[in-house]
Parts: sequence; structure tokens; C-alpha cells
Amino acid sequence: MARPTRNSRALSQNFLADRATAEHLARLAVLHGDQPPLLLEVGAGKGALTERLAPLCRELRAYEIDRRLVPVLRDRFSAAPQVTVIGGDFLAAKPPRTPFSVAGNVPFSRTAAIVDWCLRAPALTDATLLTQLEYARKRTGDYGSWTLLTVLSWPRYDWRLVGRVARTRFRPVPGVDAGVIRIERRRTPLLAPAAQDSWRHLVELGFSGVGGSLHASLRRVHPRRRVDAAFRAAGLDPHALVGEVPPGRWLRLHAVLS
Repeated sequence: MARPTRNSRALSQNFLADRATAEHLARLAVLHGDQPPLLLEVGAGKGALTERLAPLCRELRAYEIDRRLVPVLRDRFSAAPQVTVIGGDFLAAKPPRTPFSVAGNVPFSRTAAIVDWCLRAPALTDATLLTQLEYARKRTGDYGSWTLLTVLSWPRYDWRLVGRVARTRFRPVPGVDAGVIRIERRRTPLLAPAAQDSWRHLVELGFSGVGGSLHASLRRVHPRRRVDAAFRAAGLDPHALVGEVPPGRWLRLHAVLS
């Protein structure tokens, strides 16, 4: 097994070295065998996942920031007309205007930026990302708590933890295990577009931490009687911690307070 290079460490690259894991990740990215019209792969690396995605896609654009690997990738997939290898930073790419999916073994240090890119892309349908396990668990509520980003985006996106991968299946071996996170745009948003501003205001107010509790934070803007009524409608204890409130209950709070 080749030793990791200084450049791969600098780019936060941990290459997927297990064929079965690559196959499983590809199947998670292309659910039910439905070929996505366009799939963008983040960090193709040496092509382990690219090889498994290619037969499942009508068009696959594989992004790789390490320019030493680009010629190798282009040679490897020269006989696959649906695959285009793009040398450069995925984050610098303009999102396609037509529906597309994203998949990839994401550099742990760039996960937040890549997820943000995906959420800002108007035509994104779904993203299946191999990330640091802790990140995947936090974002999907697997710890029994929810983050601001997840709650804010919940009316438009469903977040799920769909798999775990042992750190020993990467080269070089990272210090932690990985998780597979699946982000899907809802076909029908849970809130109308006109309600997005009031949703953001409510959630950001709740997560502000001002007042010492969620109930107290919301009372900074809303009368106590309405906050009490909202908590009853959501089935929440007034002493509930903000991170412990699931997105579905936030929707009930919003229904009363908006």
C-alpha cells in the first residue's frame, strides 16, 4: 500500500480503499436504480467511487482538486463517455441550472463548505456525502439533539444518517470513523415560500441563547401567553433545551407564533 503523501494530507484526502464500501455508497447515492440525469462527484480521488457511480449515471462530472490525480482519472475513465473529469475545486463550480445530484467522499476539513454549497444550489435534488461520523450524527439528530442548520433547512430538506464506515477503510487511515449523510430536497416544502422569512427569524431567535432557555428567548419577541400556547401545541416542556427540540415541533411552534 502506497504511503500517504504530504499533499494528500494538506488537502485532507482520505481515499476510500474498500470496494464493497464504494459499491454501497454508490447505491445509496442512486436510490432505487433511478439514473440521475446529472451527478456531480466531490473529490474523485483515485476513482474508487467514480468507478461504481459511472454505470448508474447518465452524466457524471467528477471533480478532483489534486491536479496530479486528474490525468490518472481521465485515463482510467477514457472509455466511459458519460464521465467527465474536471480538475479543480468543486466549491468554485457554478451549480447546474437543471436538476442534479451530488455524491462524494468529502474531505473532512471542507464538509461544512460543501454542504453549504449544496443547500444554496436551487436545482439540487439530493446529496449523499461520506463525512466525519460526528458531523453526520450532529446534523441528522442522531445524538438526540438538533443543530441550527438542520432546523433552518428542514422545511425544504430531509436529513438522514444512512450508514457508517470504519476509519480502517480509508488510506491514509483517519483518526475517526465516517458516516454517510443523505440530504434530499422535499418535493413539497413543509412551509410556503412566503413563510420562509418568519421561519428563519423564529429559529434564529430560538437558537440565540439570549434569556437562558428557548422559552425565554422566544419571549423576547412574543408575549408569554402566546409562547406558552405554542409550547403546549408542540408538546414541549417550558424548560426544554433548544437543541433537544426536533424540527417537527419547531413547525408547531411556528404555526402558533408566526
